[in-house]
Amino acid sequence: MAARAPHGTNQPPKVIVKKIYIEGHGGHHGGAWKVAYADFVTAMMAFFLLLWIVGATTEKQRKGIADYFAPTILNTRSLGIGGGGLFGGESILDKNRIGPKPGQTSMAQLAIPDAGLGGPSAGTGPKGSLKSRDALTKEDQKNFQALRRRVLGEMSGNAKLSRLQNHVRFVPTQDGMRIDLVDDADYSMFALGTTALDPEASALIGMIAGSVQGMQNPIMIRGHTDSVPYGDPRAMNNWMLSSGRAEATRRRLLSGGTPEQRFERIEGVADREPLIVKDPADPRNRRVAITLLYRRGIFAK
Repeated sequence: MAARAPHGTNQPPKVIVKKIYIEGHGGHHGGAWKVAYADFVTAMMAFFLLLWIVGATTEKQRKGIADYFAPTILNTRSLGIGGGGLFGGESILDKNRIGPKPGQTSMAQLAIPDAGLGGPSAGTGPKGSLKSRDALTKEDQKNFQALRRRVLGEMSGNAKLSRLQNHVRFVPTQDGMRIDLVDDADYSMFALGTTALDPEASALIGMIAGSVQGMQNPIMIRGHTDSVPYGDPRAMNNWMLSSGRAEATRRRLLSGGTPEQRFERIEGVADREPLIVKDPADPRNRRVAITLLYRRGIFAK
């Protein structure tokens, strides 16, 4: 508005502008609440739809709906989903029906029921082909004892091998049955300082190969030497000798009919595991150990 000029002056009137700010009256015109309200309405609709489905369907229908959304856990033995008996799904030629009655369900067929008879390798009992580790261990122990009697019996019936009976030892271990072929002061399985088998030792290992041919146990071979050193360890040493003798034993078992896939470990330990601890240079420390390992079984490692 314009104010009156003071008396006795020629000045123009002053103009006063008054601005009024109004705050806090525009929030309800925003759109964030609409998004939240739409989410709430959608959730309520889904909730009431779920209540309607639960109230308007039977237990079988609810099971079918649940299986439709989770087909990987489909139970074909349940009533209405293939049945549990012979031709529980009516016919193996039915294309789009897996219920016991035609038209009961429109769910796509995922698999043909196996009639609950199991496969050819079912079972873990003594007559089953899938046996537990305990069952296999007991069976292996029985076979090991039979092997021991068979080998000793064949040696005693052979004039050339009967004198080697004192050089063969059967030792039960936590890994299986170990067959030690041990030297002494009067006899060596290998020519001194070489990996060449003595003819009688070769015949003995060949006989062992024939005795274990029908068994399925994995085989480990370990070579041992005494502590007598070589002149030049860079050219030849007990590590090389023990490993070479273990490999020579493997080759003899292989030529005797033992399958290659049965050999699990071939190693030499030199004089690190002496049989006569008090005298590492004792010739009885020279030996080859053939170990028939326990089978692992299906349900154990």
